[in-house]
Amino acid sequence: MPVPLAHVIALSAILFAIGTVGALSRRNLVVILMSIELMLNAANVAFLGFARAWASLDGHVMVLMVIVVAAAEVAVGLGIVIALFRNRESVDVEEVSLLKW
Repeated sequence: MPVPLAHVIALSAILFAIGTVGALSRRNLVVILMSIELMLNAANVAFLGFARAWASLDGHVMVLMVIVVAAAEVAVGLGIVIALFRNRESVDVEEVSLLKW
């Protein structure tokens, strides 16, 4: 028995909301990156749900593109976090002031 599209979209919306709350409420850069990854995965769930409902491969192509963007975001984001931790010995967003004069 296939899962209805409404349930898939509801799951995607819940995951996206959890990711949004995590990204906006936390001060740890690693947790913020994980929250952004959760939001990207919520978009993937929605793309796959619509692709299955409409019998199209476009959703699968979009999922692959989102996965590529997520991998690049993790690589760049973790590189920045490691560099900040080496310089400031903290990954707290409020303690990092490298961009301030």
